[in-house]
Amino acid sequence: MGQVQEDLAALLPNLANQMRGLLSNLYLAASQAIPAEAREQDPVLDAKAAVLDQSFYRLLRLVNSLSSAEYLAEAQPAALRDADLVKLIGEVCESAGDLAEMLGIHLKFICAMERRICAVHAGAMEQLLYHLLSNALKFTPAGGTVTVELKKSGGELLLSVADTGCGMDEATLDRIFDKFYQGDTSHSKEGNGLGLALVRRVLEISGGSISVTSAPGEGSEFTVRLPRMAE
Repeated sequence: MGQVQEDLAALLPNLANQMRGLLSNLYLAASQAIPAEAREQDPVLDAKAAVLDQSFYRLLRLVNSLSSAEYLAEAQPAALRDADLVKLIGEVCESAGDLAEMLGIHLKFICAMERRICAVHAGAMEQLLYHLLSNALKFTPAGGTVTVELKKSGGELLLSVADTGCGMDEATLDRIFDKFYQGDTSHSKEGNGLGLALVRRVLEISGGSISVTSAPGEGSEFTVRLPRMAE
């Protein structure tokens, strides 16, 4: 990888972190200026605020993609360190809870283990899960459910993100991990087509793999397989 690519890969995540903080401040200020009580009493105001909500959500997806730019450029396996994967996933789900609630979607995390110490790249795993959750929330209508589950299976850990959204046909499934592919955007706002490509790349440099099952109208389930981990 050339020096310019290395510099860019290092710069984009830094910019993304700054942008995420600014976006959070802007959204907090907008929420205080247009409180939920006022939205409930004024349908016109509520419609305008909904546009603001969706715009914030789309910008957040773009920023999260910038955060993962370094992984697309990375050619070597990621440096792994011990971390509690149960805690890490729980914190990501908790941070995504407000967005899910805003969208009217029930988000739940299921795990029978109290803790699971694993050799992982914590930053990469966080970005992976953020992208999978963002994708699930994007295609799940209000009233739906997104379920995150972590469990042991033989010598592997399985992390799944399942939704009750619109699902995908076979043609979309064949290309879902291709860079810049967006598939059918008729059920939601379009993105940049990088999220799932980044997820696959993160797993490639972390020694894991990902698969997906889906059908139109029946939702989707992404399953991440992590290699044998320490107890």
